[in-house]
Amino acid sequence: MTDLYVYYRVLPARQGEARDAARLMLAAVERASGIAGRLQQRADDALTWMEIYPSIDDVASFSAALDAALQAAGLHACIDGERHTERFVPCV
Repeated sequence: MTDLYVYYRVLPARQGEARDAARLMLAAVERASGIAGRLQQRADDALTWMEIYPSIDDVASFSAALDAALQAAGLHACIDGERHTERFVPCV
């Protein structure tokens, strides 16, 4: 099992649009993969957001669904810079 953490900065002028796009993306990812993601923001910086996707069995398939949902929702247009993805697995 793998947990994905995706973080990025949102453009200040597009924060509302970004929130709507992220919600659309999360819903599409859940429909496609069955995995319910969560959206959070930094406690000390409301423009730094993180998507959390737990317990992924097939990372390649999930990543393809996430990329498709991201493009369809238009979230990229609301982001300042790149999205960064970190993968975590259980400790042995």
